Amino acid sequence: MKIAPRHLLRAALLANVLATSLTHAAEVQVAVAANFAGPVVKLGEGFTAATGHTLKVSVGATGKFYSQIVAGAPFEVLLAADDETPAKLVKEGLAVAGSNFTYAIGKLALWSAQPGFVDDQGAVLASGKFNHLAVANLKLAPYGQAGMEVLKARGLLEAIAPKLVTGESIAQTYQFVFTGNAELGFVALSQVVVPGKPMLGSYWLVPASLYGEIRQDAVLLKAGEKNPAATALLAYLKSDAAKGVIQAHGYGH
Repeated sequence: MKIAPRHLLRAALLANVLATSLTHAAEVQVAVAANFAGPVVKLGEGFTAATGHTLKVSVGATGKFYSQIVAGAPFEVLLAADDETPAKLVKEGLAVAGSNFTYAIGKLALWSAQPGFVDDQGAVLASGKFNHLAVANLKLAPYGQAGMEVLKARGLLEAIAPKLVTGESIAQTYQFVFTGNAELGFVALSQVVVPGKPMLGSYWLVPASLYGEIRQDAVLLKAGEKNPAATALLAYLKSDAAKGVIQAHGYGH
């Protein structure tokens, strides 16, 4: 008896999950890390087309979502900005063991809404030619922590500390820079490079060697354990179609 290659078996299983869900369309409540707000819209369209299910999306800081889930918020799937929070939820019995996996690798960018303000080496950080640098709250948002690691690696933390302004999430950090309240900000590359849209301002893609890897994990929460739409969403995120969307929005995988 011939046994099908493992990758073919996985593909067949995924197709079966998605096809089965088409006959039982439902809604899934998803808590989505702020940096992933753009991609999840496109993914939601593909997910609905493939399964008939729909997404009810809440966007915010991963740390805040953790607190809300602990307090009983009815989220069924978490798309986090790190891999630690999903693992912690599993350990605490608030998420399904074995369901967490990395759906994206985040990339950090130093961005300004002003064209030509940021050079391709990030030398502007040491130039002193800015009054404010926006970063996300490092206790709630992994991209904020990554930004601080870059400043430490460049030996600039002490000099720039008085110029730091903190956003509650990476979305608020982006807004600080977009509105001109900060000339510079550490944001997610996905916020700067949006498929089909012209890029605003200037940015430096920070080398991955300057900060710890931003592994963004998804996890099935206990509230969604019996919802076929929640299970189907996690399966869809592993599909080639979803991976293509994620990579097009500036993430590694």
